[in-house]
Amino acid sequence: MAKIFSYGKAEKLKSRKLLDQLFNEGKTFSIFPLKVFYLQPDAALDFPAKIGVGVSSRNFKKAVDRNRVKRILREAYRTEKKPLHDYLEANGRQVAVFLLYIDKTLPGYEKIKTNMPHVLERLIKKLDETAVANT
Repeated sequence: MAKIFSYGKAEKLKSRKLLDQLFNEGKTFSIFPLKVFYLQPDAALDFPAKIGVGVSSRNFKKAVDRNRVKRILREAYRTEKKPLHDYLEANGRQVAVFLLYIDKTLPGYEKIKTNMPHVLERLIKKLDETAVANT
């Protein structure tokens, strides 16, 4: 299998500085059960799309449940990310994205997997709008 479906270390959003900038200056939209924060950073990244995932400890008290939801989110992104990467590489752009799970019930993989393409399509549309506004 090709490397397209990997989710390696270089692709993960871990920089504290970039995370702070994302939450302070980034834009957001929601497609239930996900809230998406995104930012086109000024500095160059080592990967076209840096992705982070999170779950509120207020909604899920047990770490086991939070970890399961994060694992499902990462897996759904990993299998559905190709259109986003194709768009970013074609336009020579980069983006930092944080996916936050906002529902209060434990999801099944199928629910997240069916929503992820819609989330990525909306993200591409929003990035396209900002590109048109900047020119």
